[in-house]
Amino acid sequence: MISFIVLSFGVGDAQAGGRLEKIAIDKKLRVCMWPDYYAISFRNPRTNALEGVDIELAGAFAADLGVALEFVETSFPRFIEDFLADRCDIGMFAIGATPARAEKVSFSQPYLRSGIYAVTTKTNAQIRRWADMDQEGNVVVVQSGTFMDGYARSAMTRARIVAVARPQEREEEVQAGRADAFLTDYPYGQRMLAFHPWAQLIVPDQPVQPTPYAYAVAPGDEAWLARVNAFVAAIKADGRLAAAAARYKLTPIIARD
Repeated sequence: MISFIVLSFGVGDAQAGGRLEKIAIDKKLRVCMWPDYYAISFRNPRTNALEGVDIELAGAFAADLGVALEFVETSFPRFIEDFLADRCDIGMFAIGATPARAEKVSFSQPYLRSGIYAVTTKTNAQIRRWADMDQEGNVVVVQSGTFMDGYARSAMTRARIVAVARPQEREEEVQAGRADAFLTDYPYGQRMLAFHPWAQLIVPDQPVQPTPYAYAVAPGDEAWLARVNAFVAAIKADGRLAAAAARYKLTPIIARD
């Protein structure tokens, strides 16, 4: 486990020489991350320390660049705005590289890949397998702005889809009985099993919308994107990705290609 101090947003314009030059001059890598992403970039409530695959790999990237590391808190609905406002140099929190997001930011080569899973309660007799969810009378919760939101609205035609702003609202709705299940990815599903004895993970028979997870940067700086891709290639080749993923039980979703 590695912990760092999370600093407040620093706003500034990227210098004309490019992001790599700016990072070298500032001697600092500003990494946007979401601190509630279990096993990825998670502030442990027991220790208040940050931990997860991308907490470790952000430290590794800063070390490779020979600069200090600064974490900047963001969220999925807000991270694109943070990039465009130059509040961080890179997003490192398992960002789903969807076509809609790729219109606004540049993505590295993928390093993880996750499909969609569902979480219900152990006492919900109506939902015991994936096919049980999209049925009349069921309520399925998604987090607004995630790729699960888009999937549910296009693929589920009988269940009622409810979008919420906070990720915790999904589990609150299910636990309170106002919803039957919520959609999530592999890391968050593992969080539910680790922290909530009532939770039951529903795994589809076949992978559902497997999505590549990548690092994101502001568009228009090919040299910086190339350096990020070189880092991704390096951690795949030298075992750093595999070792970090194993520590957080994410080996099944490592992107091998």
